[in-house]
Amino acid sequence: EVQLQASGGGLVQAGGSLRLSCAASGFTFDDYAIGWFRQAPGKEREGVSAISSSDGRTYYADSVKGRFTIFSDNAKNTVYLQMDSLKPEDTAVYYCAADRSGPVALMLRGSIDSGMDYWGKGTQVTVSS
Repeated sequence: EVQLQASGGGLVQAGGSLRLSCAASGFTFDDYAIGWFRQAPGKEREGVSAISSSDGRTYYADSVKGRFTIFSDNAKNTVYLQMDSLKPEDTAVYYCAADRSGPVALMLRGSIDSGMDYWGKGTQVTVSS
């Protein structure tokens, strides 16, 4: 059974940090890119960041560049999203997803809701001002 288990969300003040984890199982981790998306109430889903598990290529949305860092622990089949300098506008439910395509293609597929291989359940991130 394929599982993508997202965790690490919570409530934090603006300027604070959180680290999200996406633990994968049920598929060959090294063959996939893993990405993070977020969706705030009343807004469309937004691609945040993605990483290739095979070669470490990364992608970041402009809105999080310089503040978020994505990295992978292939031994644990887990991808992490380190979120620093958080802003109230980062408040959203964060989802992880996996796809055989690369990081950029994964972001595109998620943005147009087309053909993503796997989605996980979300974790809530709330940033207070």
